[in-house]
Amino acid sequence: MRALLRAYYRLGALIRELMKFGVVGGFAYAVDIGVFNLMLHSTDKPLTSKTVSTVLATTVSYAGNRTWTFRRRSRSGVRREYALFFLLNGVGLGIALTCLAVSHYALGFTSTLADNIAANVVGLGLGTAFRFWSYRRYVFPALLPEAAAPDAVDDSLDGPVDGALSEDPPTRR
Repeated sequence: MRALLRAYYRLGALIRELMKFGVVGGFAYAVDIGVFNLMLHSTDKPLTSKTVSTVLATTVSYAGNRTWTFRRRSRSGVRREYALFFLLNGVGLGIALTCLAVSHYALGFTSTLADNIAANVVGLGLGTAFRFWSYRRYVFPALLPEAAAPDAVDDSLDGPVDGALSEDPPTRR
């Protein structure tokens, strides 16, 4: 029974991280689109606008994921984390571009709808799954000791134990 409860609490933590990751990603996406369109309207330079909006959105995404989504994970330094974060975002973009290229050029689906489905549904979905996995694995890898405590379950099966794991077993009443 303890193993089932531990699995339940660990799955709950994963789901909470996934939900927070989605909120942060949605906010960063809104920043990307907003800054891109604002700059495009005022400068008429699409490549510069997209570069600035992507860098800004990536920075917002890093800050949100570092301080909220993965806050219970150890820190390894902002420079290292941000560099990895930016690199892994590039890989996620590459995944979306690959899906678009395969659909458009290899399979011959050239309509606007097909391009949007390939890039913004399939590519974005696969890229987002890659980003979540890679951020947890490489950018914010280890849980802090106090974050592991909710996974501990006492023998009374009343729920998670508060605080750190203790050497003494809980007393039964």
